[in-house]
Amino acid sequence: MKATAAIAVNVFRESVRDKVLYNLVLFAILMIGASYAIGQLTAGQDVKIIKDLGLAATSLFGLFIAVFIGIGLVSKEVERRSVYSLLAKPVERWQLVVGKYAGLVLTLVVNIGVMAVALYLVLAYLRWGVGPQIEKAWDAPALDPALLKAIYLIFVELALVTAIAVLFSTFTTPILAAAFTFGLTIVGQYSTDLRNFQDVLDSSVAQGVARGMYWLLPNLGQFDVKSQVVHGQPIAARYLAGASGYAALYIAFLLVVSSVVFSRRDFK
Repeated sequence: MKATAAIAVNVFRESVRDKVLYNLVLFAILMIGASYAIGQLTAGQDVKIIKDLGLAATSLFGLFIAVFIGIGLVSKEVERRSVYSLLAKPVERWQLVVGKYAGLVLTLVVNIGVMAVALYLVLAYLRWGVGPQIEKAWDAPALDPALLKAIYLIFVELALVTAIAVLFSTFTTPILAAAFTFGLTIVGQYSTDLRNFQDVLDSSVAQGVARGMYWLLPNLGQFDVKSQVVHGQPIAARYLAGASGYAALYIAFLLVVSSVVFSRRDFK
């Protein structure tokens, strides 16, 4: 575990030094700030727009961080041939994979936290000076704690996407890994629709394939509760626990597969 923790800390330090990471976070914060200006153009809907755009920016730029850094976690070590020096040490290959993943997840925690603070600061500025009558007309308070539930599920989704990126990075090139990860992420957003295909397909074989793909592909749509939170709809703790448990099991499965694939890879 010490080796895994050391690798995770090293990945976090390298990610923090990455200028691309700073650019993405800065651009996300600017987008959140720009949502305030856009919100001022819509009377009575400014809070909703700021929340919606802020959460969308957090999700989108968090996805860029997860994919573009995740696909290079393992492939960079192979391209630089630094993987040979790492494997020469008393480090198992699965420890390298898990440590790389844990380091990027830690990076995600910090960056999503920064973007969450920026969103709350914009909302606090909007709320300052607003009369109680106007505030009562909002579907939810400006500084609604429920926003943290949406932000938490964004993080859980990105942790799952990171595991997908790590898997592809263990056996293919960075370009293909990025393409596969983005493709699977997009499909995962609409995987629930595969469950409904059996009602419109006549072939039993096609129904079986659609049903199998539904259970095999990651169901990322369940992590998107931005609309419910923006409109003040409650998110049950049981729902959060269920989504977290699903993500944890899927991530564990992906990391096991990644470790097996990487352990069988020949670097000679």
